[in-house]
Order: sequence, then structure tokens, then C-alpha cells
Amino acid sequence: MNTFHTPNIMTIDDFPFSIHTGAIKPKWTDEARKKRFDIVARVVDRLHLALQCKECGHINKTRLYTLMSATPLCQNCLEQAWKDDAIAADLMFLRRDPSNRHYGHYRLPCGHEIRRQFALIKRVAAGTTGLRCETCHAVSEAAEAEAQGWELLGPDLKGDPNYREFRHITCGHEQRIARSNIQTQRFSCGGCSLGWPAAPSFIYVMAFVTATGRELVKVGFSRNPKSRLHHQLKVDPEMPCTILRVVAVPTGQKAIILEKSLHKRLKRDHSDKVVNPSSFRNQIRVVSEIYDGSLAPVILEHLDRIEVEIAGSAA
Repeated sequence: MNTFHTPNIMTIDDFPFSIHTGAIKPKWTDEARKKRFDIVARVVDRLHLALQCKECGHINKTRLYTLMSATPLCQNCLEQAWKDDAIAADLMFLRRDPSNRHYGHYRLPCGHEIRRQFALIKRVAAGTTGLRCETCHAVSEAAEAEAQGWELLGPDLKGDPNYREFRHITCGHEQRIARSNIQTQRFSCGGCSLGWPAAPSFIYVMAFVTATGRELVKVGFSRNPKSRLHHQLKVDPEMPCTILRVVAVPTGQKAIILEKSLHKRLKRDHSDKVVNPSSFRNQIRVVSEIYDGSLAPVILEHLDRIEVEIAGSAA
């Protein structure tokens, strides 16, 4: 609230300022009106004015030089704009940052408080960028790690924003891992994990439908077929695809032997079903080992045989 406490004092934004008794020149008045302000008084000294905003009625302490050389800003209108941007960005404006005039403090829908640039909030309000809660994001990252048997320790010690430091809950080994690899489960523990030749694996059969509607099948091996399908093979996330069958294999070395033997047999007995890579280029990230969908029943029969062989060798 702006009020006069005495004939010689004016309070602006709860701060008292002395009224300067010098005359107000007509050219100052004209300039103020052009810029949607009225001059109420001269304050502090000969270099400052009390300007009343014609839009909201708020009184602002402004340098005379600013009035004559630029367009003064009404602090009340400016704060209202910050509040409006915050509402449009689904935030609550709390206060301006006293240490940096370009920043403000906001309340997120989750209840946490953040400090962000006003310009960034304006872009969020316009829908040109997003905003996340670092507190909630850290909780989410910790949950992702825990689901894979790891403990999130903190940011990457080398400063790479794509990596984090983790501890393996099983053996206690600590290592840096890309967050994307935690999400896709494409990593191993440097302390206790076996290399892929000795680690358990799977023979898989996957089905795809290309943009032209053609049905294809792929045979391969992987420690994590689901991750391979969704994070390595598919180019388009909306591409129809599914895992038809997986067969557990004791080791990766055994899996690659079985896979190569199966491909050799399929290419020998069904060479007409081998699909030219041009049919799925830019849709599936492989250049071979893709067959026409009509061969799926035959491939599934081979996997039945492989499963029986593995069970027999383990008995």
C-alpha cells in the first residue's frame, strides 16, 4: 500500500522515502503520460520520481533518467504477469528471488518449492518447454534403481548429466551407469556379474508388422529380450510388435551356438522366406535374421525342439 505518513514522507512498497521539494518539469509529466504513468512527487533526491501506474494505480520509485530514456516498469504489473505465467504453467508464484532479479520461487503441484528464471516459466506457460521437480525426479530415479537391485548414490562423479553413481545391493560394488541403461536394463555389475558368454540368456522369436502391413518374424538371442525389442530393435515406438516365444538358455555362449545353427537351417530349408532388408529399413534396427511372418509356425516348432534339448542336457 502507498500512503503519505507526513507531508515530507511518502511510503512506497512499505518503505518510507523523503519527498524532494524541487519542481516537476512539464516535459517529465508529458513523458510519463506517454508511458502510462502519472508523476505523483519527486522523492529521495533530485534524481528520483514517484510514478503512479495508470493500469493498476500502483506507485513506483523510478529514476528520472529511466523515465526519460526508457520505459519504466510497474512492479505491481510485473509481479501480476509472473503470477499469470505461473498459473498458466500450473504453478504458484511465491516470491521474487532477492539475490537475483531474473529468478522467482514457485510452488509445484507436488508441493515442492523450486527456484527458476522468469523467462523459463514464461516458456513453460507457452508450452514450448517442460518443467520437472528435482526432488520427485530423484525419488523416481532411486525407485528405478531399486527395481533393478541397485541403490542410487548420487550424481556422476565425472560430471556427466546422463550418468549416476550406483551401488549394487547384492555385492556392494559401486559404479557409474547411464540412467538410460538403468531404465532399459542394459548393463551389468562390474563386481559380480558374469560376462555375456557365461551369463544366462534366451533364444527369442519376435513378430513385427511393417508400415506396409507386412508381417515379419525375427529370431535372435539376448539376456533381456524385452529390452532388446523396445530399446534396440524398434525405430517407431508405435510399430506393432510382440515377443512370440522365449526359451531360457544356460549361457550366452550356448545361446549363440543354438541361434546360429537355427539360422543356418532356416536359410537352407526356407531360403524364399528370408526378407530383403529394404523391406524393413528404417523400421527395425537390423540388417539380417528377418523372415516372412508365414514362417512363424516353423520357427516356433524349432524352439520347442531346442527347449527339449536344453532340458535333456540339464537332466
